[in-house]
Amino acid sequence: MYANGLKRVFDFCCAFVAICCLSPFLLLLALVGSIMMKGNPFFTQPRPGKDEKIFKMVKFRTMSDERDENGNHLPDEHRLNVYGKFLRSTSL
Repeated sequence: MYANGLKRVFDFCCAFVAICCLSPFLLLLALVGSIMMKGNPFFTQPRPGKDEKIFKMVKFRTMSDERDENGNHLPDEHRLNVYGKFLRSTSL
């Protein structure tokens, strides 16, 4: 019985409580990220999920979108700022 129905309800309730508790912190990270990255603080990427169904994963951006005079991205060490280093070191 647990595997059939209760697990899904339990997982949903735990995820809901976690999102409610962490939402102020996540909003603060999004606000700081939009200031530090000078725009959209999110990075999206299509990923394969269960049964190879594609879903869009959303992550906080850790690198800026700076480019050189030819339009190529700068090396990673130039695009990674203090905010991005913090996110990577804390795995947020």
